[in-house]
Amino acid sequence: MEATPHRSVLAELPMNLWFRLIWLLLTTRFRPSLALPAEASVLPFRVWPHDLDISLHMNNGRYWSLMDLGRLDLMLRSGLWRAVLRHRWLPVVNAGTIRFRREMRLFRPFRVETTILCWSEAWLVMQHRMLMRGRDGGEIVAAVALVRAALYDKKARAYVPVARLLGEIGIEARSPEPSPEVAAFLASEDAMRNAAASERQDFSEA
Repeated sequence: MEATPHRSVLAELPMNLWFRLIWLLLTTRFRPSLALPAEASVLPFRVWPHDLDISLHMNNGRYWSLMDLGRLDLMLRSGLWRAVLRHRWLPVVNAGTIRFRREMRLFRPFRVETTILCWSEAWLVMQHRMLMRGRDGGEIVAAVALVRAALYDKKARAYVPVARLLGEIGIEARSPEPSPEVAAFLASEDAMRNAAASERQDFSEA
């Protein structure tokens, strides 16, 4: 299956996020390994001044960048990174949707939780949740996102089959059934892809 990759924004991180990336790489060895696809990555962070927008809460774009780190953490702590480096696979995302529920203000501690929900032959559907504690100690979901992610083999010009990437870490598993919200997300992406294809066809015929 030929495909054109969509690069992860990790390749274009602004300088102030490189410090978080370096922290992640340096501390990975001290955190327990993750057994995919069942176990989730949970990363602790805090809202710093460079995360804010003009409304003095976390910039919407920053959520996506931090979620990139969650996916990287899954890859590192599952051991999948070895195969990624060996085969020179490229982590990519081609679709995502997010719902913002609560703002995150300066110096607020929060966590990024990253989970694999289900998968197809070549794509993983992952959920990211931004979690923080309320004044009563209860958990607050500040934002929740769904992304469709994969590994791209530049040499083969194709996405790596999920069965193969799981096999690289000794896992054989069957995908759970998509939940209603995941099915709606995938259906929306299919509709947008079909609309884009129709627009290209109309343009070529003009």
